[in-house]
Amino acid sequence: MKHLMKDTWLIPICFGLIYFVWGSTYLANWYAIQDIPPLLMSGTRFATAGLILFFLSKLFGGGKPTTAQWKNAAKLGIMFLAIGTGGMVWSEQYISSGMVALMASIQPLFILLLMWQLYGNLPNLSGIIGTLLGIVGMSFLVGQDQFIGGSKTMLGLGIIFVSILSWGIASVKLSKMDMPDNKLQSAAIQMLAGGGVLLLVSFISGEAFHFQWANVTDRSGWSWIYLVFFGSVVSFSAFNYLLVKSTPDKVATANYINPVVAMFLGWALNSELITGQSLIAAVLMLTGVVFIKSKIPFLKNFNCSKKPILFPKSWASRP
Repeated sequence: MKHLMKDTWLIPICFGLIYFVWGSTYLANWYAIQDIPPLLMSGTRFATAGLILFFLSKLFGGGKPTTAQWKNAAKLGIMFLAIGTGGMVWSEQYISSGMVALMASIQPLFILLLMWQLYGNLPNLSGIIGTLLGIVGMSFLVGQDQFIGGSKTMLGLGIIFVSILSWGIASVKLSKMDMPDNKLQSAAIQMLAGGGVLLLVSFISGEAFHFQWANVTDRSGWSWIYLVFFGSVVSFSAFNYLLVKSTPDKVATANYINPVVAMFLGWALNSELITGQSLIAAVLMLTGVVFIKSKIPFLKNFNCSKKPILFPKSWASRP
C-alpha cells in the first residue's frame, strides 16, 4: 500500500519533469551558449552529469559492467549525446530554440523510415499518413524566409538533420546491444562518453580556447547548472523510473509536449518569433507523430507489412 501511494504522486511528478523540464532545456541551452562555446558547454554538462550519475549508481549498488558493455554504452553516448544532442545545441547559434525543438520532434518519422529501409518493415496506413503529414509539415517549416535566406541558418538546419539521423540510427541499430543492467550506470557511461567526445572536439577545433570565465553571466551560469542537474540527472532519472512504472508509449508523449513548451518559452522569455506558417507546421508535424506512434483504431487493420514496427524505448529520451 505504501508503494502504491508513493507511485500515485511520484508518477505525475516524473511526467511533469520529462514534459516541462526537457521542453525547457532548449531555451536553457540557448541561454548557456551565449557565453559558453556550444561544444564546450554540452561537453562539460554531460561529463559532469555522467560523473554524478556514476557516483549515484555505485551508491545504490551498481555492478561492474563488462568491457563489451562499456564499449556499447559509449557508442550510444557518442551517437545520442555527442552527435545527437550536441549537434542540436550547436545549431541553436543560428536557429531559434523553439524551431530546433519542433524539428527534433520529427524523430519518430526518421526511425520509421530507417526501420523500413534497414529491415523492410513497411509502415501500416497510420504510419504512412503520419509520414506524409510530417514531410508536409517539415516543408512548411523550412520553407520560411529565415531558413532559405541565410547560409548559416541552412548549415544549422543540416546539422539538425544529422543529429536526428544519428539519434535514429542509434535507436534502431545499437539499442539492442548488451548494456549495463543498472540504468543509472548505463546513462552515466553514455554521458561520460558523449561529453568526452564533445570536449575533445571543442579543444581540437579551438573553440574551447575562446572561452573566458569573466564573460559568463549569471544567466548562462545558472542555465548550465540547470541543464546538468535538472535537464540531465533529475529528468533522466525520472525518465527511467517511468519506463519501469508506466509504458513506453505513454512516456513517448513527451515528444508531443516538449516542442510546445519550447516554442512557448522561446516566445515568452526570448522574444522568438512564431509565425502562422510555423504554427501550421507544428500542427502537421505533431499530428504526424501522433499517427506514427499511436494505434489509430479505424486504421489498425490496414497493415502493409507482416512485420510490425517496434519502436525502441531509447528514442524517446533526449536528456
